[in-house]
Amino acid sequence: MHPSYFEHLQQVQQQSAAALEACGFDGLLIGSGHLHPRFLDDNYYPFRANPHFLRWLPFLSEHPHCWLLWRPGRTPVLYYHAPDDFWHLTPSVPDDWWTTAFEIRPYSAPAELHRALQPQAGLAVISEQPPAVNGVDWPHNPQALLNRLHFQRAVKTDWELHCLRQANVTAVKGHTAAEQLFHEGASEYRIHQGYLQAIEHNERDMPYDNIVALNEHAAVLHYQFQQRQAPQQSRTLLLDAGAVHLGYAADITRTFTAGGTPFAELVAALDRAQRQLLGEVKAGACFIELHRRMHHLLAGILQEHGLVNASAESIVERGISRTFFPHGLGHLLGLQVHDVGGWQQDGEGALGEPPAEHPFLRLTRELQPGFVITIEPGLYFIPSLLKKLRDSEAGADVNWQAIGQLQPWGGIRIEDNVAVTDDGCENFTRDAFAAQQAADQARAL
Repeated sequence: MHPSYFEHLQQVQQQSAAALEACGFDGLLIGSGHLHPRFLDDNYYPFRANPHFLRWLPFLSEHPHCWLLWRPGRTPVLYYHAPDDFWHLTPSVPDDWWTTAFEIRPYSAPAELHRALQPQAGLAVISEQPPAVNGVDWPHNPQALLNRLHFQRAVKTDWELHCLRQANVTAVKGHTAAEQLFHEGASEYRIHQGYLQAIEHNERDMPYDNIVALNEHAAVLHYQFQQRQAPQQSRTLLLDAGAVHLGYAADITRTFTAGGTPFAELVAALDRAQRQLLGEVKAGACFIELHRRMHHLLAGILQEHGLVNASAESIVERGISRTFFPHGLGHLLGLQVHDVGGWQQDGEGALGEPPAEHPFLRLTRELQPGFVITIEPGLYFIPSLLKKLRDSEAGADVNWQAIGQLQPWGGIRIEDNVAVTDDGCENFTRDAFAAQQAADQARAL
């Protein structure tokens, strides 16, 4: 039992009541989600619960067809789906500590749910699809309401911060195991399986598909395969892999390599630059400016290591740094890996789109205490982008011999999950790595 959950639930209700009042609704009906059959098949895709449902009920992430009915000032009602089914295990009605905050009404067939909901009026429905209740046409996913709820979600409650910390602790166990397997020469597939075993997750538990990229595959930003055959030489492992704790996600990337090479020096340099930028993450900071600042730090690395023969200012101004760091600095993190509202500037839904030169930036808001974000700079040797740079006027300033020697290592990404505070940030990821290292050292004594 974690007492901050009940405080979290009170805050969610206060925020939801304000959003409902502003949008002219009397209550909420939130569905957990439905199972989706595969095309021409009687098997289903892995279930993903509606994040709006999980914010109220993070304990029911594997339970489709449940519904939450809430009106301000009343006890939330959970319509819990417990079907009469001999093909699958029927879940028992929950009676854990958190259930005291809800009125739980089990139902087995859709008709029972529809009869229970039919007298209700003035509701806004947030779900994949509304329940088929005769004679009722509730507004479905009204955008004005979603805008307010999404904007609010960026500031995490103490409960949500607790869950995100724990997700990082779990994910770091996997990264530690994966690093060891990499140094043993394991394949991408074996590293992935070792990661899952270390964190005790199934594939369907993961917040996103792991990126397990050896050597040149590290230059593919969202590399999606896992080769069974290990390469003759394992130069690089770029591992972008997370974990989940009660619906809340960790999203961590580390790049592992052997020491004593120019690429290892680049990894160390990017790590130092990322740490330097983390010192500028605090409430009131503009994330767009932090992203630009990272480009200047990266440009300094390219210049200092002899990869580009130009000043850091020129490297940024002419767009050279974007060849090596084409994605955004980071994003909001929470119930979704790319949590909602990153461009949203207010509760009404006004958007602040990223600058034209940085179109992939997922977060454009001024940082506030309670935001949880990723900080994930990269330095990649992507063949298609390098070709464009080589064919451009700026390509004359690039040390192509050095670039060619580094391409077999693929690239680097270093990603931490941090909570913004008034005067800085709490680094969930590096704290978890430090705790893991201390525990490993203690066991070795």
